[in-house]
Amino acid sequence: MTISTFIIFCLNGLTNGMLLFLISAGLTLIFGVMGILNFAHGSLYMLGAYLTFSLVTHGLNFWIALIFAPMAVAIIGAIIESIFVRRIYHQDVSFQLLLTFAFVLLINDLVRLVWGSAPLTTPTPELFAGTVQIFDRPYPAYNLLIIILAPLVGISLWLFLSKTRLGKIMRAVAQDRVMAGALGINVPQLFTRVFMLGAWLGGVAGVLVAPLRTLNPAMADNVIIESFIITVIGGLGSLPGALVGALLLGLVNSFGILIAPRAQVAFPFILMAITLLFRPQGLFGKIQR
Repeated sequence: MTISTFIIFCLNGLTNGMLLFLISAGLTLIFGVMGILNFAHGSLYMLGAYLTFSLVTHGLNFWIALIFAPMAVAIIGAIIESIFVRRIYHQDVSFQLLLTFAFVLLINDLVRLVWGSAPLTTPTPELFAGTVQIFDRPYPAYNLLIIILAPLVGISLWLFLSKTRLGKIMRAVAQDRVMAGALGINVPQLFTRVFMLGAWLGGVAGVLVAPLRTLNPAMADNVIIESFIITVIGGLGSLPGALVGALLLGLVNSFGILIAPRAQVAFPFILMAITLLFRPQGLFGKIQR
């Protein structure tokens, strides 16, 4: 393997990993603060991608879609949380899984109804439609945009959670929601905001993936499985764990195609199994006492 080939595979892994990080960060945030396993998160990501397709193909700028599509997904997330999810906070986890899985089916059918089942493609933003020379090989400039933009979103999320008042309140509620409520924090309202933020992150990932991959109603299935694998590897509720887990999974997927194409689909599960074998709580997770 030449150096240029190795770097190309690394960049492909980073591109995939950064997209998975944005998706799993939203999933991790919702679970970390609310304790909700949101199966519908992958469908919200898919919805962001399809909304981007509609906005761009109807003449709007991609950068406008990057603003408005995640906002629309966040509003849909707020509706789901405030009307439906809020009713099952004190129920068994099986109710969470059944309810959010119901929204998977609902959103998937809605996508088929509005956009059909045929594969769709979104034009790449004109500014990043070209290639960049990596040693002796061209590489898509749009992939490099994702590698740069996704960490910026992650850093912004970290600054929000660690430096702002609302972010600190979210962290306090994650630690002890009963005590937070006793101190006067409106926990149900805060949960709605957390769910919106998680849905927004999924929507951002959907916008970014739209010009990169063919859109189809099944695109949410694999990504939600990989997102759950990432949260298990990184540790449930850990954003740094989501980042490290996404990077590991992205690189494993990238080099897995090169090393053993037929077994590549099994590599994420092998990585998860190895993590659980040596560190059951995940790389950055805490042991529950």
